[in-house]
Formats: sequence, structure tokens, C-alpha cells
Amino acid sequence: MDTSRRNFFGTAALGASGLVAFTSIAEATDKFMAAAGDGGYGRDAKALPPGDVVAYHDPKDVGAMPDFKFSLDGSKPKVTSGGWAKEATAHQFPISKGIAGVHMYLNPGASRELHWHAIAAEWAFVISGRCQTVVIEPSGAVEINNFEPGDLWYFAKGHGHSIQTIGDEPCHFILSFDNGAFSEHGTFSITDWVDVTPKDMLALDFGLPKDVFDAFPKGETYIQSGPILTPSDALEAPWPKESTHKFRLLRDAKAARDFEGGTFRLATCDEFPAQKTMSGGLMVLKPGAMRKLHWNVNANEWHYYLRGKGQVALFGSGGRGKVAEFGPGDVAYIPMGFGHAIKNVGEEDLEIVQTWDNGKFEEIDLDRWVQTSPNYLLSNNFAGVPNATIAKMKRA
Repeated sequence: MDTSRRNFFGTAALGASGLVAFTSIAEATDKFMAAAGDGGYGRDAKALPPGDVVAYHDPKDVGAMPDFKFSLDGSKPKVTSGGWAKEATAHQFPISKGIAGVHMYLNPGASRELHWHAIAAEWAFVISGRCQTVVIEPSGAVEINNFEPGDLWYFAKGHGHSIQTIGDEPCHFILSFDNGAFSEHGTFSITDWVDVTPKDMLALDFGLPKDVFDAFPKGETYIQSGPILTPSDALEAPWPKESTHKFRLLRDAKAARDFEGGTFRLATCDEFPAQKTMSGGLMVLKPGAMRKLHWNVNANEWHYYLRGKGQVALFGSGGRGKVAEFGPGDVAYIPMGFGHAIKNVGEEDLEIVQTWDNGKFEEIDLDRWVQTSPNYLLSNNFAGVPNATIAKMKRA
């Protein structure tokens, strides 16, 4: 039972609503719940005496409201010769079952070695610096793309890929994966594979003497340091736009979905066709502005806070709600169907990288529901609320 429930049942005072607080769950259950079998069976259903205006929720029926905040950048990084990575998976952040996230930092001259993921696709937002990706698909086709801040990439599950810094500035980016169980620290990497494979097999595969493999790394290099790749030497072999793994989020007009109080750049599979299992973008809220109350119909939602101070109010059904504040380096996870709103409670712009585990996610705004519902239904739902108030809600 959460703290708000304990407080409710631990007092005997008469609240402002006029409801009596009970000393135990059992006492409340006796008051609000009818006896087993009351109301009849099958076609023989009968009305019961009216209960209280506000329904009672037994905490055992819906479970505790989960924590939905985690400090990604407050976690321990995995550090190698060329940079570092921090992750938030369902192991560290139990609510995050549908989406895992990583913050990765590559030094100048570094590369995240060739690798692939068996259980998750990869989505990325470049925060700063420049980098190059090389990706191979099952047909054997290879795409090479160069990225700048604000660009996205997407690699399907199982497709081999690498990331390499371009120029003399470091590059860092946010990665998001469509499986909360995925760990960036356990990928299928080329150096790891070569190290554990018998040298006679490697010799047969590559047509080389087996002793040449004595010089290869003894283990997984993961993020490897190396000579700087100059912009003039950074090759590029992009695919056609309808199939490319690259999308220019901050430059493509199709991504703009601005609203009062903020800007939103979003790429779904409509704008970025290769991105079949995920959607993502960047939301910026002005001080005091809010992304209004809504819920996601077909996707979980993941946030990484780049800048500012935000507040998220989460509604989890069954009388459950939780509010948390977020700052740079924090992540939030909103399970599918949970109502929520995001507000800028700081003095500077609030910047949030957001992803969803569906290529074409859907959402519904609460105010739209109110605006389109008949007055008599709203008056019934909000019993005791003046009609004038409801009329103002419908005009909001």
C-alpha cells in the first residue's frame, strides 16, 4: 500500500469532501463493497442500493504505483579507451519494460565497434559533435551516413552497425531501444567474436594464416580509441530517403508539430520510413508551459531530460497518481495507457528527448475528450460541478 493510502486509512477525521476515513482496509471494504453474489447472476441481474458517490479502490486490486523516475547520468558508466556509456534498462529501472536507454560519449578518434543487437532495434538522437555510422542489412547492402547535432538514426533488430567520431570534437548521443531487457553492455561485438573463435576457423573464413590473428584484441574493445577521422576523409554512401537510416529531425519541416508554449519535432514512420518499430523526437517547453493531460494508446513513452527542470504528473488508474520532478540526466518512463502531463517548473527552457516503442504511436488529449462529450454526460460524471465550470472546460 502506498503512502497516500496509509495516510487515508490511518486517520478518523472527516475530510473536506465529507467522506469518513476508516482505520483499516477491512473496515472500508465492509462499507463500500457488497457481499459476494449480490446483484444476481447471468440474466437475473438486479439493482443494488446506491453506494457512495466516490468509489473505493482496494490497493490489492491494482498494485502499488510504480516509481517512474531514474537518474541515467547518475549511474555508473562503462568506460573504455575511447569513451563511456551509461544505461537504464529494466534491471536498473524496473518499470521500463518496453524501452531501454543509453547515454554514450565518444572521444575524438574513437569508435563504437561493429556490433549488433539480437533483441532490440536502436534509435538515436545526436546531442553534440559529429559522427559516422556504417550499417549492413541482411541483403548485404551497406549504408554510410554522417551525423550532426539534432540528427536521428535507426537500426533494425539484428542489423550490424558501428559509430565513429568525426573531427576533433567529442560526440555524444542518446540511444533508445524497443525492449527494456536490452543491455548495451551485452551486445554481439566483432572483437569479442574474433577473440573466442578458433584461429583455424578464422583463417579459413578470411583466407589468412592463422597466426595473424595473434595480433587481434584479447576481448571486447567496445569503444576503442584511435586516430582522428577528419571530415574530409569521412566517406558517405547514403541510401534513398525512403529507406535511409538517417533523419534530420531539426531540419526537416515534416517533423514540426509545435503547440502553444512549446516546440515539438517528431519523427514517426510516416516521416522516417525506416523507423518501423519506434518514434521519437525533441520537445522544448517554455517556462511555465505544459504538455497537457493525455495518454498513449499503443506505445510506452520514454524521456531523457537534456536541460531545465520539469514536473510529470502520472495517473495510473485505481485512484493512483504520482508526481515527480526531473532535471538534466534523468529519465522518465510512462507505461502505455497511463495518463500524464509534463510541465516546465524551471526558469529556462525544458528540453526533453522522447521516444515511443511504436513506429506510429497514437495519443488522446483529455481536453479534446471533454470538448466533444455531451454536456449531460459531463454533468453526470462531474456531479456537483456547476454547469458554468463545465462550459468553460469545454471552451479551453
